[in-house]
Amino acid sequence: MKTKIRHLALLVAGCLAPVMASATNGYFAHGYGIKAKGMAGVGIALPQDGLAAATNPAGIAFLGNRVDLGVEIFAPLRSSTISGNNGIPPYMIPSLDGSYSGTNEDRNSFLVPEFGYNRMLNPNLALGLAVYGNGGMNTSYARSPFMMLGGSSPAGVDLSQLFIAPTVAYKLNPNHSLGVSLNLAYQRFSAKGLEPFAAFGFSSAADKVSNVGSDSSAGWGVRVGWTGQVSDALTMGATYQSKTQMGKFDKYAGLFAEQGSFDIPANYGIGAAFKASPRLTLAADVQRIEYGGIASIANPVANLFRPDGSGMLGGSNGAGFGWRDMTVFKLGVAWKQNDQVTFRAGYSTGRQPIPAGETFFNILAPGVIEQHLTVGMTWQAGGGKEISAYYMHAFSKNVNGSNSIPMQMGGGEANLRMHQNALGFALGWRI
Repeated sequence: MKTKIRHLALLVAGCLAPVMASATNGYFAHGYGIKAKGMAGVGIALPQDGLAAATNPAGIAFLGNRVDLGVEIFAPLRSSTISGNNGIPPYMIPSLDGSYSGTNEDRNSFLVPEFGYNRMLNPNLALGLAVYGNGGMNTSYARSPFMMLGGSSPAGVDLSQLFIAPTVAYKLNPNHSLGVSLNLAYQRFSAKGLEPFAAFGFSSAADKVSNVGSDSSAGWGVRVGWTGQVSDALTMGATYQSKTQMGKFDKYAGLFAEQGSFDIPANYGIGAAFKASPRLTLAADVQRIEYGGIASIANPVANLFRPDGSGMLGGSNGAGFGWRDMTVFKLGVAWKQNDQVTFRAGYSTGRQPIPAGETFFNILAPGVIEQHLTVGMTWQAGGGKEISAYYMHAFSKNVNGSNSIPMQMGGGEANLRMHQNALGFALGWRI
């Protein structure tokens, strides 16, 4: 059995690496585990399957022995428009105005597998392993928004991130547990069609901006958590994940700030689950994602024009996407219809991370989603096996630019739009 578990984990890790693209809360996934995803990602105080460690490692102490294997079909639809641009008269460059689709018609959906394993070593001590996609971002413009500047088509970026999280949790007493995960992270990135940002002198390393293939980096961090049943009906939880220190994207040292640095932001949250009746459970989480702590994500595009030159792409204060921190509120409900069937639903909301003045560079990364609505269910198939499914719709969101295109690039506005759908299935069994 242990050999089979190890092979499953490696298989999922191998599948995840090339396909992750689940940008919902910024570029983070809206939740982890098919059951939690069916409740809008709620899980800090409500562990339900082997992926619970991805949200709060303390929760695995209440899971028992189990294995979970799932897959999500994720379909993001993203587009942008540029208006009021005057081109760049000194260089005889015409206006960039137009409508652009960032969805690759040949690849408009993605498969995102996940894997969880949990083992109780004794009644108080649990070991687990979660393998999952943290999130990602993918755009592919068949008609490049930067074509008039000399950019090639297609244009876009592809970012994927994978976590492998060995976890340990210990019950302090029958109602309270502490847990910690070692987050081993792998990420991959590529960019194409961004030649103008090098050709016009905006980069500190012009040969490391675009069209240099895929690059990867690895790193690590930790996640810690607490889960406590504070009354017969109420369970609380809290969790914190450190900033994940990643190696640099050397091939893109002229694109990302600090010579290719792209760490994964810290995030933290609190949650509560209330068992209103033997059949009805209500749960809520509040999550904070600190995008503002990562220079390559948070630095504004205006840094390009710093007099000392440090704000050039790839520089020590290099321009980035201008993202701000994001707070997400999640509410979920689970209804146990009978011993075989449980239904779930959820809603989450939060202010998207892209300011109106930063939309131009974010044509490449339009992570503007704010609201998700989800439904899900689990069927107990007998013999300790269960089948779960969920559906998510992320409502369409527009962010219109405000002084978003620098006058040095002809001025005007870049406007972003995105909506998403996802469908997931999982098989779980107790061992």
